[in-house]
Amino acid sequence: MTCAAEVIVIGSGLAGIACARALARAGRGVMILDKGRGIGGRMATRRVSLASGEISFDHGAQYLPMRSAPFAELMRGAGAREWPDAAALVGVPGMSQLPRALATGLEIRQGVEITALSREDGRWVLSGPAGEFRARHVVLTIPAPQARRLLGPAHPLANALAKVEMHPCLTLMAAFPPDSPRPFAQRSDADQPLAWIAQNSSKPGRSACAVTWVAQAGPAYSAQHLERSPEEITALMLPLLCTAIGAMPEHALHVRAHRWRYALTARPLGVPYLGDMAAGLTLGGDWCLGARAEDAWQSGAAIAKAILEQTDAG
Repeated sequence: MTCAAEVIVIGSGLAGIACARALARAGRGVMILDKGRGIGGRMATRRVSLASGEISFDHGAQYLPMRSAPFAELMRGAGAREWPDAAALVGVPGMSQLPRALATGLEIRQGVEITALSREDGRWVLSGPAGEFRARHVVLTIPAPQARRLLGPAHPLANALAKVEMHPCLTLMAAFPPDSPRPFAQRSDADQPLAWIAQNSSKPGRSACAVTWVAQAGPAYSAQHLERSPEEITALMLPLLCTAIGAMPEHALHVRAHRWRYALTARPLGVPYLGDMAAGLTLGGDWCLGARAEDAWQSGAAIAKAILEQTDAG
């Protein structure tokens, strides 16, 4: 199977969506490819069915700080509401609602992994198990280490990508009966193995059939245990969470661990995007500017602006 588009964006996180949305609104032919089953990258929500009803966990990005009014308005338009306990915005009924709303109308192909890039007759050829794709311009909005592996260590942009530092994050999702302890809505302590703990069920629009918690380990703890199995990670993190919230591990109705290999940008690139516009290759993401969702959106928007300016000039 061979498919073609004017611009192909690899990665359906906020950076990829921001880029594709701006290009599509300008009348450009754009397609997003993503190897995952859902869009939104780390702005993710896991849904689980219990005997008492459906529950959910925001197991990636927890909330959106209201840092700038324009971005906050954009998110509110996509369905974000205020979470008073954190003085921040969250997606309703889950964080994944926001990228889904923002991607409305875009052509997105999921379950498509690209394993090789090459140039042929002035166009990019993207290859993978799902087939071959061709485009005049390719935008990579995947984590910097993944982009470097895809391009190869000899690529002219590889050295710049190697300077970006991203830390992993181990996440635990746990649900307890409705009468379980609720000592706090959220707690942040960088000195603890579980650096962030949130009572997910305290967010607006969440199910009340269980008390749900999301615990995210700090960078050092995550790196130490990154290669353990999900079952081993669960066995390590659940007792830590239960000690923090005053619950008993055996009372958990559901528990599951998730591994984010590239979760937190510790050392960003320092510019909105990286690339060779003449060759039709651009890279971006939150790792360009920082660690927040707004950084990803700004990077994607900047890439789209640069592509439009180049094509209009040409």
